[in-house]
Amino acid sequence: MDNLRQQLEDIKHKLRATRMMDIDGITTRIDDIELEMQSSDFWKDHEKAGKLSKELNELKEEFEFWNSVEKELGDYLALDDAQLEKNRDGVKMFTAKFNRAYAKIFLSGKYDKGDALLYVYAGAGGVDAQDWAAMLLEMYRKYAGRMNWEFNLLDESQGEQGGTKTAVAEIKGRNVFGYLKGEAGVHRLVRVSPFSAKKLRHTSFALVDVLPELNDVKIEIDPKDLRVDTFRSSGPGGQNVNKLETAVRITHVPTGIVAASQSERSQSQNKEKAMQVLSSKLAKMMEDAKVKELSELSQASNTEIEWGSQIRSYVLNPYKLVKDNRTGVESHDPEGVLEGELDEFIEAEITSL
Repeated sequence: MDNLRQQLEDIKHKLRATRMMDIDGITTRIDDIELEMQSSDFWKDHEKAGKLSKELNELKEEFEFWNSVEKELGDYLALDDAQLEKNRDGVKMFTAKFNRAYAKIFLSGKYDKGDALLYVYAGAGGVDAQDWAAMLLEMYRKYAGRMNWEFNLLDESQGEQGGTKTAVAEIKGRNVFGYLKGEAGVHRLVRVSPFSAKKLRHTSFALVDVLPELNDVKIEIDPKDLRVDTFRSSGPGGQNVNKLETAVRITHVPTGIVAASQSERSQSQNKEKAMQVLSSKLAKMMEDAKVKELSELSQASNTEIEWGSQIRSYVLNPYKLVKDNRTGVESHDPEGVLEGELDEFIEAEITSL
């Protein structure tokens, strides 16, 4: 019981800080946009007007949300201990809802509110590492689904037994990069290997990297600097699932940057998607901060996929535990985490920055 009431008191204190940090700023921005919309020539620039109208609607929704949170918190705090215990599940759901919204306040980075490109690379260890990389990819797919984000697998190189050697996925939605950027790093799995005839315990590593997707980037790329290769979209074991060479891989020769796509039905669509990914990568390199900013955004760059470099460990045997080495957050339900229940880990990483 004390734990429930303490959770609510903690939310109360955070909510006070939130009003100072964010809520008052929301009302100020709403007033500014509404004043601008009163101008007689507001709709002359349809693109700008559309963006501001969308922003205004989102801000009003956010303001109403925080008002409802304050009311709901007050209702729970007014309950006596017995009533609070009867509403334990409601308090749990309310706390989760608040923590998710609270984490958003800390997303103030340049690209935090936009889409992201998620990369997964299997470490050394053959089929076990490739299977682990595939499990991670599926974990993020499920997390994206829980967040109502769009998950699109752009390219994947699979192993002979169906695991993942490398993969890149495009994830679209609100605050995607802000939420996922802290997932960049080495992820370690300890389990009894399903590929071991002697049922031996095995440790596998995989690397995750996250970059912002720059959808509106405008960059001139000389076609002479590009090498375009086409190939057949492939499935597990190298068996072709497409008789035509619709998949596209583009290499920017001067920098060595490679982007590929095999998720679309036609070669032209895949080429367009690969060019979009390539442009995002090149734009990041060509910004004023160049190497410095790229290394900060690509937190997994130059990271060895090995013991001691992991940001999080997932232990399935001899006990069950997922532990984040940076925040100390733990879960004794690794199966749930692998089903996409990452909220506690991601929110703790965001608010610890």
